[in-house]
Amino acid sequence: MAGPEPSAVIVHACLRDGLGGSPTAVVLDEDRLSDEDRRRVPVEYGTSHAVFLRVGGGERAETESSPCVRVRFFTSRGELPACGHGTVAALAFLAARAEAEGSYRARFHTAVRVFDGWAVRDGAGTAAAFDPGPVSLRRPTATERASVLSALGIASDAAGSEVRVAGVGRERLLVPVTDRAALAALVPDLDRLRDACDRAGLLGAYVYSPPSPAGTLAARMFAPSIGVPEDVANANSTACLAAHLAGQDVTEIAVDMGDAVGRPATITATAHPGPSGPRIRVGGTATAGPLPQP
Repeated sequence: MAGPEPSAVIVHACLRDGLGGSPTAVVLDEDRLSDEDRRRVPVEYGTSHAVFLRVGGGERAETESSPCVRVRFFTSRGELPACGHGTVAALAFLAARAEAEGSYRARFHTAVRVFDGWAVRDGAGTAAAFDPGPVSLRRPTATERASVLSALGIASDAAGSEVRVAGVGRERLLVPVTDRAALAALVPDLDRLRDACDRAGLLGAYVYSPPSPAGTLAARMFAPSIGVPEDVANANSTACLAAHLAGQDVTEIAVDMGDAVGRPATITATAHPGPSGPRIRVGGTATAGPLPQP
């Protein structure tokens, strides 16, 4: 690499029953790396995403119980304004680094917002959750709907009336299908999907099955525009879906992802009434590899 060689910890975020999860590279970065170096990290470590953390130096004093953490998210294509499973990975890393017994809390600062995250460590890993911020929801334009659905291989009438454009930091398309079998059978044209999403300014397409009465469902996230053909786990899109389903009186969901790429993952989200729309909390469990020595 052109800059200093980073030391990354691989965190498996959003595990299902203690297995699988999305491998995520987490790096303590004191601004030593260039953005070009940061884009190389997920390639070097074989992950879809990398998270760069700088602890301290923010509004809160270091003696406070919620440390200030500057965080940046990268794929091989460049920087993202937000990354949900990356936030879960960051919380698991920080709780392990702090040797926190029981609960841990941090305040994250990104380029666009400040938000809180929580974690609880136990022998099986770390349960982490965070506030993804307000979710924007709108109906897609006819062009957005037609171009993305066509690239996914989904007939417009099969998707029904619940297709939505949703955003936390960046918009993506939420697309329902009839059941888990239809979801598993999808084989998108990724080149066409990338072009359609690029033209619409979308992060990608999050396709999901109907929730059961208990709130369980499955989803797949296709994001070739950011260099991720299919994401193992996508917590921010799950937060978007939770906000949408809250309008149908579904307040808790558990979403299975990653089966199509051999990395089973589960993300949970809850929705509660808020002054300007539902308040969402989203998260999952994670395990971190050995931490670098100081």
